[in-house]
Amino acid sequence: MKSLDSFQAKQELKVGGKRYQIFSLNSVPGLEKLPFCLKILAENLLRNEDGENVSADQIARLANWQPGAGDKTEVQFTPARVLMQDFTGVPCIVDLATMREAVQELGGDPERINPQVPAEMVIDHSVIIDSFGSSQSFEHNVDAEYERNRERYQFLRWGQGAFANFKVVPPGTGIVHQVNIEYLARGVFTDTVDGQVLAYPDTCVGTDSHTTMVNGLGVLGWGVGGIEAEAAMLGQPVSMLIPPVVGFKLKGAIPPGATATDVVLTITQMLREHGVVGKFVEFYGEGVSSVPLANRATIGNMSPEFGSTAAIFPIDRVTVDYLRITGRSEETVDLVEAYAKAQGLWHDPQRQVQYSEYLELDLATVVPSIAGPKRPQDRIELRRAKQAFKQVLTPTYTATADQPTEIDLGGKKYTLNNGAVAIASITSCTNTSNPSVMVAAGLLAKNAVEAGLTSKPWVKTTMAPGSKVVTDYYREAGLWKYLDALGFNLVGYGCTTCIGNSGPLLPEVSQAVSERDLAVVSVLSGNRNFEGRINPDVKMNYLASPPLVIAYALAGTMDFDFAKDPLGTRPDGTKIFLTDFWPSASQVEKVVATSIDRSMYVSDYADVFSGDERWRNLEVESGKLFSWDPESTYIRKPHFFADMDRQPADVEDIEGARVLLKLGDFVTTDHISPAGQFASSSPAGKYLLSHGLRRTEFNSYGSRRGNHEVMMRGTFANIRIKNQLLDGVEGGFTRDFTRPGGPQESIFEASQHYREAGVPLVILGGREYGSGSSRDWAAKGTLLLGVKAVIAASYERIHRSNLIGMGVLPLQFPSGQTADSLGLTGNERFDITGLEALNRTIPRTVTVTANRGTLKPITFEAIVRIDTPGEAKYYRNGGILPYVLRKLTS
Repeated sequence: MKSLDSFQAKQELKVGGKRYQIFSLNSVPGLEKLPFCLKILAENLLRNEDGENVSADQIARLANWQPGAGDKTEVQFTPARVLMQDFTGVPCIVDLATMREAVQELGGDPERINPQVPAEMVIDHSVIIDSFGSSQSFEHNVDAEYERNRERYQFLRWGQGAFANFKVVPPGTGIVHQVNIEYLARGVFTDTVDGQVLAYPDTCVGTDSHTTMVNGLGVLGWGVGGIEAEAAMLGQPVSMLIPPVVGFKLKGAIPPGATATDVVLTITQMLREHGVVGKFVEFYGEGVSSVPLANRATIGNMSPEFGSTAAIFPIDRVTVDYLRITGRSEETVDLVEAYAKAQGLWHDPQRQVQYSEYLELDLATVVPSIAGPKRPQDRIELRRAKQAFKQVLTPTYTATADQPTEIDLGGKKYTLNNGAVAIASITSCTNTSNPSVMVAAGLLAKNAVEAGLTSKPWVKTTMAPGSKVVTDYYREAGLWKYLDALGFNLVGYGCTTCIGNSGPLLPEVSQAVSERDLAVVSVLSGNRNFEGRINPDVKMNYLASPPLVIAYALAGTMDFDFAKDPLGTRPDGTKIFLTDFWPSASQVEKVVATSIDRSMYVSDYADVFSGDERWRNLEVESGKLFSWDPESTYIRKPHFFADMDRQPADVEDIEGARVLLKLGDFVTTDHISPAGQFASSSPAGKYLLSHGLRRTEFNSYGSRRGNHEVMMRGTFANIRIKNQLLDGVEGGFTRDFTRPGGPQESIFEASQHYREAGVPLVILGGREYGSGSSRDWAAKGTLLLGVKAVIAASYERIHRSNLIGMGVLPLQFPSGQTADSLGLTGNERFDITGLEALNRTIPRTVTVTANRGTLKPITFEAIVRIDTPGEAKYYRNGGILPYVLRKLTS
């Protein structure tokens, strides 16, 4: 739709002999004073002003933005593109394929269902580390990946041919966010409109929380649920409130011995303590220019861990230099610089910008750190790591304190104790995209090998870079052989351990864990370490920089003090400490400067969408409608649109609901919808066994996201989830109140009994409910289990939005109250009244009555967490996709 251009903002920009049309921010007084991130939002509104979704009043409100607690004005953000990874992307394409059929059934044209903006998927979440410690590990793991995921990949190749504006980066290429910053991100978009070339900022939303990594490039983007991403692909703007902006001042320089990982763990702790949920974070100050682009990307990547919507660095010389070295054309680089300067988007440390809130970090104060054992914001100074481990080693993690276990590995006896490092993995886009920490790891490996040190034999050591460029510069620097010598051989280019695809532990270690209840640990260079995420045998997980991952592989235990405990001895008997072979900053800088060049990026991304022979040789059908295979256990047609009417039914009160789960604080989307492996005895396992699959063919929950039958059985099936309806029980179980006495039952089986009995369900949650990954199946599965409402103390942004996107009502306990403080046990029957008002407006509260048989009911006013009129439209329609479908066929 053509912009109304009420402010006559459309102007011409000349760059290198070419003419571009832009919507000038200088045309609206007041926009010049905004923070960088809000300027990008303002341009988006100017360009998309249509009088319906975007009005002149919204633009004026943004121009008059005051740096207080935020603005309750709803605006509609239209991203330039959508980014997906395969775990979350496959169900998106499944939904689009299903929507095509639904449009046809409603009498519309199925080919109206196409991405309206570029939609790009990187297949990076499916490789599992079955093989490690070998030069053949990469090939073995990729072969196994194709064998396990052939149906999914054939489906995605069909989608690439069937849908316009949809591209797929095949497996074995890299991790989505590293591929994004190194290749997919444009900096400035161009599009031909009415015969003229329009230039505008690159913006995106992604189906992965860590889409914010692109903020390091000055690109405004963040993670959304797959449901919201699908709507954005179909041309629907993202509804949001004008956010508060936290100004984060950086000064000083990183001291010797500290890394970018230590910086980001420090920032994560600071911002999580400050409270930035629903806010933008913008970095500013004289120190910004000294922060390398890779460090900016590492910081942006961790935005979900500190809770902000985005964490952005403005465009400056560092930005354009990075675009140049990563292979972008000179025309692109020149346009980014000229556009940023013309629009006032070029970083000027002298410009006074007002922010809603302020924080400051002197980089010189950063010290080596790790985070764990189950949350990324729980930073621990490395010098205190041993002590901190001892303090958390309680019966929560093990019942066998200080009881060593002997195992036999290759004919040699070794003793394992609590704290043994079972996994040391250099993985995840957060750090493998950062040459400084990756080179530091390579140099540390070199120095360790030359000192005669080796990784402990019980440690599963793995290296999964985020792109092939890492392999190139390791080879150029001559560092691969040292990493290989310590067992850090290439296992794949993918998310691997960070997403739960760590693969099995050594059988002897796994057996010892099972028999003796050992609390073994993983150490990984990732961004997530939630309970039950990394490996089912590993209870404690720690985040660390790549060189520290290697250091812990050498130590073999978390019960280790690197300052006091030696890692080995030299032939002359002197002890070897970590400080003896930790590479200096100057050594790292020299290798980075001499081993990385533009040609590596140009070569590695020259034909990025074509894939290898495995990808090209997949058998793929053609056609605009997908032919569903009724025997498939990977791709099945969901029934989200079954029997959908052209008009939505009225919203009604919820009566007689039972509690499916009563949960505590910080329940993550990993708890709600796990991504890793699952047992034969689980509901999902039983389903696959009933379809003739062997246990070895199960793959993971994440890879089965195209099959709603598996995913709803896996909802709330995390082995570490604690449902407070049961005492001392972990895992996916609940009380089934449809049966006398409310006996224990699997959550899936109980939900089916409730469905048969016509009983609606609610969930009671604590603080920060649904934090973590932007996992749409956490909301889809909740809906399919029959849950009508969630009542929590507070929510993380994406999951709350996803619940609304699936037609599940998010309610919040009154301020300062919880289920426990109100006296709720979960045994009650719940009535939620006042919902009819949602047919007309958004009520601030609704009345919840918890009926307790002969006892007096507990009544309270729950806050309705439908925050914008746009969200209300989605909820009234039973979700965002039914809303879009009705709109397209109206």
